[in-house]
Amino acid sequence: MKQLLSERLEKYLSENRQAHYDMTLRLAQIPAPSHKEDKRVKWITDYLNSIGAKGHYVDKALNVVLPLNCENSDEITVFCAHTDVVFPDEDTLPLTVDGNKVSCPGICDDTANVTGLLLIAKYIVQNNLTPKKGLLIVANSCEEGLGNLKGARQIMEDYKGRVKQFISFDGTFGSVCNDAVGSHRYNVRITTEGGHSYGNFGNRNAIAILSSMINTLYSMKVPPMGKTTYNVGTISGGTSVNTIAQDARMLYEYRSDSMESLEIMEKFFNSVCESYKNMGIGVEVQVLGKRPCKGDVDRQALEAMTKTAVEIGQRITGMEYVCVASSTDCNIPLSLGVPAVCLGLCKGSGAHTRQEYLEADSLPTGAKIAGAFIGQFFDEF
Repeated sequence: MKQLLSERLEKYLSENRQAHYDMTLRLAQIPAPSHKEDKRVKWITDYLNSIGAKGHYVDKALNVVLPLNCENSDEITVFCAHTDVVFPDEDTLPLTVDGNKVSCPGICDDTANVTGLLLIAKYIVQNNLTPKKGLLIVANSCEEGLGNLKGARQIMEDYKGRVKQFISFDGTFGSVCNDAVGSHRYNVRITTEGGHSYGNFGNRNAIAILSSMINTLYSMKVPPMGKTTYNVGTISGGTSVNTIAQDARMLYEYRSDSMESLEIMEKFFNSVCESYKNMGIGVEVQVLGKRPCKGDVDRQALEAMTKTAVEIGQRITGMEYVCVASSTDCNIPLSLGVPAVCLGLCKGSGAHTRQEYLEADSLPTGAKIAGAFIGQFFDEF
């Protein structure tokens, strides 16, 4: 691999180190639960306007999209980082700084990755750089949880057949995700006649029925193909201590990196639900989201992308990188046969907890990773 960073880019990153830090702290405090990323969308749009970017737009999924040389190109590469965070807060997110440690929910997942991408977008715009082929810079929506990858789905639909590579900046240093863990998520509601705990004793209790269903689901021996898991995440229901519950609910999911295993899990789940319906019990199933596994991807092309990502990460961070399967925006392109990888632009810990924190001195390193990867798609960078 050629020299990763030009002197011009090195100088730019050095001069913008404080600006990168400042915008990371600013963006981190803006709430952005999945499907409600509007405030971050506005901030990012204003940022792109402020640097003189042209042609960017917000699509119906709330992706902020900056197309570069895409008008007549059928070979487009996507670079994205997601704007949503896993937390439901709609007020300012709490942020504290203690030396090098910046604590804020969602700051590594995925705020710092968004700002690393935006910093490189500014470099491209201000130097009037044009990629060799089509390139999309995307601050995308709905990667987390029940966002169900809506943003990535929209990009792949809008540029159907034209996206040839897809790179997501997500998470922290040390790994490259090049495989997709698919998942199916459900809200299951059980209803029965219920009644008074003394006067109607003997009537069916929705909580007891739900407990029985959970026990049946947990009796499943997972398929041997790939890694497969299942989980009941929440349960709720009932009215009072002296009421036979008429209603009980659970959130249930199963995951696998094998499409065949997902199909087996789906068949078992459906059969369990049908068996309880056949007992005259009310069973309502709401699909909350389905994330696909990897489809028929060109193995050599994916291996080449993976090798590039690993080499860039290792050379810039000095860390050993491992390849992993995970559930990311890459699930969508991979399921469609498009080579895709995901890697992080920062160092920190505590993702998906209120104690999540960023090591601030990792931001310049992350910007170098973003610049090195994106720079390969330009003649001069």
